[in-house]
Amino acid sequence: MVPHLVTALTGPINELEQRILDSMPAIERWFRLEWMEHTPPFYTSVDVRNAGFKLAPVDTNLFPNGWNILTPAMLPLAVQAAQAAIEKICPEARNLLIVPDNHLHNTFDLTNLAQLRRVFQMAGLNVRVGSISPEVKKSVTIDLPHGESITLEPVVRTKGRIGVKDFDPCTILLNNDLRAGVPGILEDLTQQYLLPPLHAGWSNRRKSAHSKAFEEVSKRFGKLIGVDHWLINPMFDKCAQVDFSSDDGVQEVITKAEGLLAKIRKKHKEYGIKEKPFVVLKPDNGDPRMAVLTVRDAKELEVLRAQMVSSDAPVSGAAPVFDVLLQEGVLTCERVNDAVAEPVVYMMDRYVVGGFYRVHPQRKVDESLTAPGASFVPLAFAESTHLPQPGVKPGASAPNRFYMYGVIGRLAMLAASYEMEATDPHAEHYD
Repeated sequence: MVPHLVTALTGPINELEQRILDSMPAIERWFRLEWMEHTPPFYTSVDVRNAGFKLAPVDTNLFPNGWNILTPAMLPLAVQAAQAAIEKICPEARNLLIVPDNHLHNTFDLTNLAQLRRVFQMAGLNVRVGSISPEVKKSVTIDLPHGESITLEPVVRTKGRIGVKDFDPCTILLNNDLRAGVPGILEDLTQQYLLPPLHAGWSNRRKSAHSKAFEEVSKRFGKLIGVDHWLINPMFDKCAQVDFSSDDGVQEVITKAEGLLAKIRKKHKEYGIKEKPFVVLKPDNGDPRMAVLTVRDAKELEVLRAQMVSSDAPVSGAAPVFDVLLQEGVLTCERVNDAVAEPVVYMMDRYVVGGFYRVHPQRKVDESLTAPGASFVPLAFAESTHLPQPGVKPGASAPNRFYMYGVIGRLAMLAASYEMEATDPHAEHYD
């Protein structure tokens, strides 16, 4: 069953939800036309925040893990989507190699790989897991809970191809966000399909570029269904090369934060919203050394500057310099068992295949839930309730809300498609 949620069942979010449900034929046609012109990322997960007065994506991941959280009921959807995606990219595909992150920290990461392997095996492919970590010099089999195991094999490079011993794949699935840069072994794979492409990794990608693309998508979508695009779009700004140890660096961020907070206050006044605006500071390139911070008053930055470097970050001599994304904060009014929660939508190719709630009992409604102590509650489907039901009272049933979250997730995925096209080093760009 879908977990019991204390959600905002009245107010503007319901008007937006009703508008989305009433516009379903137009929305689905619009998406179909968009996918005729643009290629969706191979797989995507999107963190969504429901503030009651606003519903928006706050993070879009192009190398999603956490597939192991999805329920068995979601597996057929993922398998179907995987078949469609592979058929489109490489119809003659037989062998697929999954390349995971170099640092598989725990059983969770390994179980995620086992679930991805299961999806593609059920889609009719031979699947192996190949590690590019220098530490993996020979095959190693790791036992997992519930009697499963997974074998990591060292990747071997031969001319324009990679594989593992006695296994030559036509398709490489990256489950590694390339945060540390693009390793040479993955470059110039001219004879194989690499999914997602290398320029989707954090060594190249910027959250601000995605935010800009989403702003464009949200404006077009808002026009389509007749709503203010702000209701689905978090406003943003950015600061390049910020040194938080210097007064000048902090002052630049304070100025940008004040400007963004002023814009949010104006929107809150327009809609009669009483909640206090806030801004979330994030590393623009996903740099793990920078902590994600919630700022309710720009002057707080002077106090918070000591917290800007994440406690998990490796220690180095010089003060780190960050590219910073300033994102309009979106409250979450979702609850699971009285703990603050946010939905995460999973997609493969252009299809929504499932999702779950990220839950954090120690976090407030205006804080990031991606932190130690978070847990996950699968969004299980009960008796085909994943199908939207037009005409049902908005907000009163899981199918309506799940459809709405799926629309927001797909809008973020479409924005990622725009973003990837704009940053593709092999594409011809015309001004």
